[in-house]
Amino acid sequence: MYTADPAPVVFNDTLYLYTTHDEDVLKNNFYTMENWYVFSTKDMVNWTNHGEILSLDDITWADDRAWAPQTVERNGKYYFYYPAHKIDGGMAVGVAIADSPVGPFKDTGKPLVYQDDWIDFDPTVFIDDDGQAYLYFGNPQLRYVLLNEDMVSYNEEVGVVDVPMTVESFGEGANGGTTYGEGPYFTKRNGLYYMIFAGFRKGYQTEYIGYSTSTSPTGPWKYGGVVMEEHEDKTFTNHPAVVEYQGHSYFFYHTGDLPDGGDFHRSVAFTEFEYNEDGSISPIEKC
Repeated sequence: MYTADPAPVVFNDTLYLYTTHDEDVLKNNFYTMENWYVFSTKDMVNWTNHGEILSLDDITWADDRAWAPQTVERNGKYYFYYPAHKIDGGMAVGVAIADSPVGPFKDTGKPLVYQDDWIDFDPTVFIDDDGQAYLYFGNPQLRYVLLNEDMVSYNEEVGVVDVPMTVESFGEGANGGTTYGEGPYFTKRNGLYYMIFAGFRKGYQTEYIGYSTSTSPTGPWKYGGVVMEEHEDKTFTNHPAVVEYQGHSYFFYHTGDLPDGGDFHRSVAFTEFEYNEDGSISPIEKC
C-alpha cells in the first residue's frame, strides 16, 4: 500500500497518522488519489491501520485530487481538513467532522475555502494558546485564514490573507523567487512558530524541505534553512510534519522507497531528531 503526505497528531496517549493514498493503478500517468487513511501507534513500532476514513465518493462537491490533509481536535470533535478538486472549478479546502480520531468523518457538504483558482490546497491547522485557530495552505502562494470557533468557517472580515513571499522569509529559490513550494506544516514550540514546507532550491528539479520561524502566528517569517535535502532518485515531491510524542521529536516525510515506488507511488517515513538549543533545526538525514 502506498501512502504519502503524512500528518501525525497526538490525542491522549496515542499518535495518529493521517495520510493520502496513492492508488496502485494510475490514471493518465498522474497522481491517482481518491481517499484518505489513518493509522495509530502507542510505541512508534507497532501500527494499526484503521482503514479509509473519507473518500471523494463522500464529498458531493469534489471529483478528484484527494491530496494532503491534517486533523485537529476541539471541544471533543475532530476536524479533518483536506484539499480536493471542485467539480467544474479549481482546488478547494474542505472539512469533515467526527466524534473519534478514526472516524467516521462526515463532510460539511461545501468547501471551506474556495477562490476559483488552483492555489488553495495542502491545509495545515493549528490552535494557538489563546484559542485562535489558523489554517494555512497554498501552492505556490502561502495563504491563511483565521478559523472561527466552530472550525468550519473563517473570519470573512479578515478574509484569505496572502503571506508576503520574500527571500528573507522563505529563502532564495526557484519557485517565483523563493524556495517555498507547497505542503506547509504549522506548529509552535517554546513560543516560536514554525512553518515547515516543501520547496525548490536553485539547481534542483525535486523538492527539499525547508523551514521558517516567527514570533507571531501570522509572521513576518524568517527563513531558517534546510530540514531535509532533495530525494533526487525516487520521487519529485516530499511533504513534512513534526510531532512531539513520549518525550521525543519526530520528523515525518515521504519517499519512493517501497517496491515499484516513485513519483506516484510514495511511502510515508519518519525519523527521530532533536532541536538545537536555540530552537533551530539542523538538516535531517533521510532514514
